Parts: sequence; structure tokens; C-alpha cells
Amino acid sequence: MIRRVGVVGAGTMGAGIAAHAANAGAEVVLLDVLAGAAARAVEAMAKADPAPLMHRRLAYRIATGDLPRDLAMLAGCDWIVEAIVEKPTAKRELYAAIDSVAKPEAIVSSNTSTIPLAALTEGMNPARAGRFLITHFFNPPRYMRLLEMVAGPGTRPDAVAAVRHFADHAMGKTVVDCRDTPGFIANRIGTLWIASALRHAVEFGLTVEEADAAMGRPLGIPKTGVFGLLDLVGIDLGPHVAASLMATLPIDDFYRAVYRDEPIVTQLIASQRTGRKAGAGFYRRQKGGAREAVDLTTGEYRPRAKSRLESAEARTAGELLAHADRGGRYARAVMLDVLAYAASLVPAIAEGVEDVDAAMRLGYAWRWGPFELADRIGIGTISAMLREAGRHVPPLLARAAEEGGFYRTQGAVRAALVPDGTWRRLVRPEGVLLLDDLKRAAKPLLKNGSAALWDIGDGVACFEIATKMNALDADVMALLGKTIELGTGGGFKALVVYNEGEQFSVGANLGLALFAANIALWDEIEKLIAGGQAAYSALRAAPFPSVGAPAGMALGGGCEILLHCSAIQAHAELYMGLVEVGVGVIPGWGGCAAMLRRWKGAKALPKGPMPAVVKAFEQISTAQVSKSAEEAREKMFLRENDGITMNRDRLLADAKARALAMTEGYQPPELTPLRLPGASGRAALRLAVEAQMHLGRATVHDAVVVSHLAYALTGGERDHTEDIDDAAIHALERRGFMALLREPATLARIEHMLETGRPLRN
Repeated sequence: MIRRVGVVGAGTMGAGIAAHAANAGAEVVLLDVLAGAAARAVEAMAKADPAPLMHRRLAYRIATGDLPRDLAMLAGCDWIVEAIVEKPTAKRELYAAIDSVAKPEAIVSSNTSTIPLAALTEGMNPARAGRFLITHFFNPPRYMRLLEMVAGPGTRPDAVAAVRHFADHAMGKTVVDCRDTPGFIANRIGTLWIASALRHAVEFGLTVEEADAAMGRPLGIPKTGVFGLLDLVGIDLGPHVAASLMATLPIDDFYRAVYRDEPIVTQLIASQRTGRKAGAGFYRRQKGGAREAVDLTTGEYRPRAKSRLESAEARTAGELLAHADRGGRYARAVMLDVLAYAASLVPAIAEGVEDVDAAMRLGYAWRWGPFELADRIGIGTISAMLREAGRHVPPLLARAAEEGGFYRTQGAVRAALVPDGTWRRLVRPEGVLLLDDLKRAAKPLLKNGSAALWDIGDGVACFEIATKMNALDADVMALLGKTIELGTGGGFKALVVYNEGEQFSVGANLGLALFAANIALWDEIEKLIAGGQAAYSALRAAPFPSVGAPAGMALGGGCEILLHCSAIQAHAELYMGLVEVGVGVIPGWGGCAAMLRRWKGAKALPKGPMPAVVKAFEQISTAQVSKSAEEAREKMFLRENDGITMNRDRLLADAKARALAMTEGYQPPELTPLRLPGASGRAALRLAVEAQMHLGRATVHDAVVVSHLAYALTGGERDHTEDIDDAAIHALERRGFMALLREPATLARIEHMLETGRPLRN
């Protein structure tokens, strides 16, 4: 079992790995050859964005030291990760030094992305070689789910199993086994994609905006495209990776035919315009906010322009690749390079196509891996395009054309094509339960256009929101009401609220709210608010336990549904908060009452009517959002007994287990009346707001919004000696929400958020 992790090398990757090992609960030793570098790296973690630590207090788990003086600090480590300069000689010298202090059973691994394992273990003691492997993390280690693992022929199975278990369960990684080949999987294909995209963009005369637009949504590639990605990772990294690959790839590898030194890249590096870290790259933002893009021919900046290519509006990958304009021809040229190259590399780089697809999804954030994408486009279509271009069709691609694709599904069973023409059933690791798998062979217990209820076994049901960004509307509330009726009638014994979208829920459907407000459907809006309050209150009062299982963003109404669940089992990457003030309203689905109760129960707060009100007011009025599940616990969005799951794929199984554990003797919570401070409390809050306005931290409309928030949180016109229940607080919420929705400044905020995705300060 791995409890103590050592990391040697406190650069960007080494420090990131150390931070994430601390996130995973391990005691960590971070060493570097530069005096004080490890200590400085840990100090920098508190200011870094994105943050490598899930909570700043976790830095206490990381002990630092200098090499060679503090080498002995590695003596108690179960796993030691090397993350130093990519030079085999330097690495081998370090392994010999580590071997002099490490315990015999310690596992040692390299974070290399380019050097074969055979070169690293050259001359290594056979006993140490048996506990040596490559563990290639992707940057930033906290957020990128992929961990590529390479084990040698002599690597002990128990060493592989120990790292795999810790990486999976504690660090939340998907471990993909790779062959010992240059670049492994993701970078082998990803660097070819980048080289092809750069080359063809220049050859087709595209702007960087046009290339990134074409290389985008229909292909399932993040909106950064290729030029935005290069800015993100650092333009100067590319030539180093290319040089390493050129030195190790087979002489006939297709990468050699595609890659070339692009003058624009050379020019940008020479002028130190290496991407976001330098403040300028293919894109840059001026101090005044003006956004610019570089001209690929001259290297000069010009105002950034939206792509006008018709192909960029394509809805599917097949439609994009078939388009006749420059964007379509560009996308076709690049993706034919990528798909043919990927097909030529299996099984040389990985056991199966599923490993390649997983590596590209998790390492490069593609929505579909190359073989999944090929199936979506059509293998026959790709083969025809290759022949039309005078290109060779790789044998694996030809075999897939005969078999009808790289994947097939029969009921709940999914299988992948093996290069020899057979099919291999895809089996999830033990403890992994995915709703998508269950849905392939099941019909929903309940369903409408916005949500569905699924049987996930053992008497547990799963309520799934299924709208764009999992936004909440009247249909979601209606189905939640029917779900509670079904459970109350014995239709199931526990409920999990979960979905497999990128975000749990971004809250209410703002587009519908704006439309309804613009045509003055006030009664319908208030009916929706009251209906949501009723549905969430019924969820909390239900005779069966409910477990919210969020991942990603849980904002506004998405936060509120979780606050009304019996318990929460959250993914570690949880961005949760009541953000309604950003669009000019206040929480309307019970969020105010729920947070008052949570802060009333906080052990660290003094008793009395005011402390909990102040905490809830501060939190909601500033739209605080947790940057992790650990921070959500600190902000009382999660309670002390709520759980955190590190691996996203294990979230549903963990939530189901928690729900089942709560069923025996379950009783819904009893809500005792609250005492709130009334008018005197509002006066204190008003003074705080006026001070913020004086400092320029709050706008005129901010003051209007939070005055309604203060009214609800302090109990309205009730005296501080009077009790108030949740129903009365809900009425105050509705009153404030409806009043604010009639404000032109609120409608302007909603419209701005819909158009830009950013709040308006008016």
C-alpha cells in the first residue's frame, strides 16, 4: 500500500505531481538539486492558477529538501517519482543514488514522456528494475485524468498493481497501459496532430482563428483548437518534443514526413512569444482588453477576427470533412493524417484501440478518441477519402471497414475490434459503474424531455438531468416530483441524483427566464419558483434517503438540489456555489434557508441569530464558488459526513453504496424553527454593503440585489424573538426573486451572461 510518496524534481511537473499526491492523502517528500527550489515550489502552490492543491492547507503534507544533502528523506517512501531533465544519463545516476537510501520494496518510476524504459533501466540492479516503471502524468497533474504506464518485461506485477491502485482510487487517474515505444500513446498521436495542423494551416492559407474554428466542435476537440493549445502548453516545448521523437522514431514513421520546422514557430520562440506563460503567442490580449492574433505569414499581430468559414458551422464531423471550403479541406487533410496514423500504430503502441481512444480523450481532452471518431464519420467514408487523396489505407482501417467499425454494442455489452479481426469485450474495472453503460440495455422508469429516472440496481434509482449544461427547467422539477411520488410509494428504496455530463448543473435555464420576463409571464415564472421550492422540499422530506453525486459545476439551482439531498458524495473536482447575484437575482429554490441551517449547525460559529446570517450573506452576496470538494466542505456546501470520490468513474458506485448504507432505519431530518435577527440584522448588513460600495467593490445594482438577499436571510419583518420556518423563508426568497426579475438592470445581467458567459457589473 502506498502511503508516502517521494518526488525528485521540483519543476512544473514534479511540483504538480507532489501536490496531487498530497491531494490523494499521501505524505509527500519533494526534493530538487537547486537549493531551496522545492520549498519555493510549495510556497508558489498557494498562488498558482489553476491551483495544484485542492485546498491550501494540504501543503502541510509536503516536506521539502535539497539534493544531495537531503536524499535520505526518501528512505521511508513507498513510491518515488523521478521528474528531472530528460537526459537518460542524469536519470540513471539519480536512480543509483535513490537505490542507496530507498527501502527494498520501494517502487521507483520516471515521469518521462519520451525516453524508453529500456534506456532508463540500462545497467540497473535487477531487483530495482523489478520495481521500476514509467508513470507519465499529464500537465497539470491535478486536472488531467490520464496516467500512461509502461512496465518492462521484468517489472513485478505487485509493483504495477500497487501504483495502479493508488493512481486510480487515491489520485483519480485512468491508468492506460502503453507499449515501450517513443511518445507512448497520447503524445505519439497528439504531436502528429499538432504538426499536421500547423503545416496544413500554412499550406491552406488559413488564419489561426479559422484553423482553430475548423479544428473544433464537430470533431470533439476543445475550443482552444491547435493554436490555442500550443499557447496553453508553451510554444517552445514543441521543438524539444519533435527533436526527441525524430531521434527515436522508426525511419519510416509517418511523423517524419509530416513534421517540419515552421518559420512562424521559430520566429515566435526567438522573440520570446511562447504562449500564455509569456503573455503572447499565437494569440495575445492587450492591457486594455483588446484581443489579437498573429499573422502566420508575417508574424505580426492584428485584431482577432471571428472565422467566417461556412465549414465551421458544420454540425457533425462527417459534414465538416465533406465541406468544400478551405476549412473543410483543412480539417479533412489533418484528420486523415491523424486517423490513418493512429490505425497504423495499433498494436505497436497499445494493446487495443480502446486504450488509444482513452489516452486521447483524457490526455488531450478530445470528446472522442480517433477510433471512436472514425466510427462516427464512417469507416467507408474515411477509406474513400484516403484513396481519393492517393493515400494508403492501413490494414486495421481496412479490417474495420469489413467489420462495420471499431466498436459494436449488443445490449449492455460493448466490444472493440482487435487487429486480428476478433472482438474483445470491454469490461470496466471493479468498482466502476457508469450510467451510460446501464442505459444501453435499459428503459427509464420515468422520462420527459429534460430528465429521466433509471434503475441502477439493488433498489436504488438514479435521477438524471439531461438538458444542455444540465440546466434546470419546469420539466426537471415535474419529473423530480414524480420521482419522489414513485419512491414514496415503494418504487425504490434510495435515490442518487447524478449525471455524466461535463457539469452537474449550471442552474436555472436563463434563456427561458429571460424570454418569460420579456413577455411578462410573471405568474408562470413564480409558479416555476414555487414548484422548484416544493420539489426540493419534498426531496428533503422524502421517506427514503437521497444522495447527490455532483462533478464539475453545481451552480445556483444545481447547488440547491444538492443542499436538499440527505447526503452528498462529491467528485473531488467540484465547483459548487450559489451564484444568482451574478445575474441580478437571489437564490429562489431554498438556497437561503438551506445555507442558514448549515451555518447554524457549524460548530466553529458562536450561537445566536446573527453569526449564521453573516456567513450565509457573505457567501451568497459574493457568489462564492468552491474550487474543489475540499473547499466546498470548508464553505459548508458539503457537511462533515459527506464523502469525496477522487476518480470520476467511481462516483456513481460510491454514491449508490452510500445511499444503500443509509436505507435501514432512515428518517428524514426534522427541521426546527429558526430565530433570525430581523431589522437590526439588516441594518448591520446594510452598513457592510455601503462600505463595499465606498471601496468600489460593489455596484449600485449589487446593493439592490443584496438588499433583497438581506431581507430574506434576516427573516423579513419578523422580530428576532419570533420563530420562522423554511416555508416562510421560501416566501421571502420568492418575493425577492420576483421583484429583482422586474429590474431592467437584472435583465441586462442575464442577457450579458447568456451572450458572453461572464457576469455584468452594472
